[in-house]
Amino acid sequence: MSESVAPRESSVGATENAHDPVTRGLSRRGLFGLAGATVASAGIGAAAGVSIDRATIANVPAAASYPFFGKHQAGIVTPAQDRLHFAAFDIPDISRAELRELVEDWSYAANRMTAGLGAGEFGPASGPYDAPPDDTGEALDLPPSGLTITFGFGPSLFDSRFGLTSRRPAALIDLPHFPGDALEDALVGGDVCIQACSDDPQVAVHAIRNLSRIAFGRAKLRWSQLGFGRTSSTSRAQVTPRNLFGFKDGTANMRAEDTETIDSHVWVHGSDGPDWMVGGSYLVTRTIRMTIETWDRASLREQEAVVGRTKGEGAPLSGGTEFTKPNFETTGRDGTPLIATDSHVRLAHPSNLGGVKILRRGYNFVDGNDEIGRLNAGLFFMSYQRDPRTQFVPLQLSLAKNDALNEYTRHVGSGIFAIPPGASNDRPIGAGLFT
Repeated sequence: MSESVAPRESSVGATENAHDPVTRGLSRRGLFGLAGATVASAGIGAAAGVSIDRATIANVPAAASYPFFGKHQAGIVTPAQDRLHFAAFDIPDISRAELRELVEDWSYAANRMTAGLGAGEFGPASGPYDAPPDDTGEALDLPPSGLTITFGFGPSLFDSRFGLTSRRPAALIDLPHFPGDALEDALVGGDVCIQACSDDPQVAVHAIRNLSRIAFGRAKLRWSQLGFGRTSSTSRAQVTPRNLFGFKDGTANMRAEDTETIDSHVWVHGSDGPDWMVGGSYLVTRTIRMTIETWDRASLREQEAVVGRTKGEGAPLSGGTEFTKPNFETTGRDGTPLIATDSHVRLAHPSNLGGVKILRRGYNFVDGNDEIGRLNAGLFFMSYQRDPRTQFVPLQLSLAKNDALNEYTRHVGSGIFAIPPGASNDRPIGAGLFT
């Protein structure tokens, strides 16, 4: 299932679309962010009328690129790429018009980079010689490698600063404090977020780096996370990956091919409101630190009992193969359930949550070691859902209270974001929010 309904040819800006906000080029403020203070002295003006070269985009292999424009944002049900760079930003004291201009600049640059082009008009090796290049250059000569760039708005953006308080979706809640949370302020929240996924880590980092440059003076990086090794599959063409505990992760995840299920559980409907979110989704992120060393000393029996699946095949302990439906009624000779009542699989399964489902899209991470020499490693959990109040919150409450896996994990970061529908030539990301 493709997230972008527009063909590649329709996702480029030609000169006749010079006034469209996503294809007219970066604003003067955006150019200032890319090039720094030397822009003014170099005499670079706003790039009005700048368009993306159709011939260049036509040469990008279709299998290696996903259009930025479409009904839904890419990076949600797109086949999960192997690498992630996620960033949350705070917006300083700027005007609502400046905020809207920033989102337009971001949309312009994202449309180019997902097509394998530089963030700005000139690229990393051309343009005014006495000014910094308008692209940092580390992705020069690299293909887009399936790059998707996904934008979202956090609850804090809807305070009194930008006159958006009345536009805040009811589903964009402040997440409750869950039992066992050990959240660190530096890893929580954010006014806006950007998720860059790619099969090449350098391409993903390049995207966040250049979008951060464009935002200079208009957005400040709050926290970020690099991820490697996806921990879920979002397409039936993908095999189930493994997390850092060595178990297959996301076996029961929804897949893009399950269109009715995706529509029911992921995309915001017209009846949900508000209008500017229809076709969008809600993202919850959780930075989950794994106590790797303690887990590694647990027996295989203990590990499988905690998870509720076999470590090799990934089959439920009630029997079968990986995709066999777990039977929570099956008991052993002693009469106890083969899948323990506090196992992760039992507590997270839709059959024990009134049918609640989420679309998982997480990544492993290793951020060096901590102050006592343990690996600072774990899972950067991401889930997309139609309404966090009725999907993520009851799921996490079930896990936080009873999951045997809690002995080996600690939630240290958290975020929730409204992910608006996709962009088009004349409508940047979140355009309906500002109208």
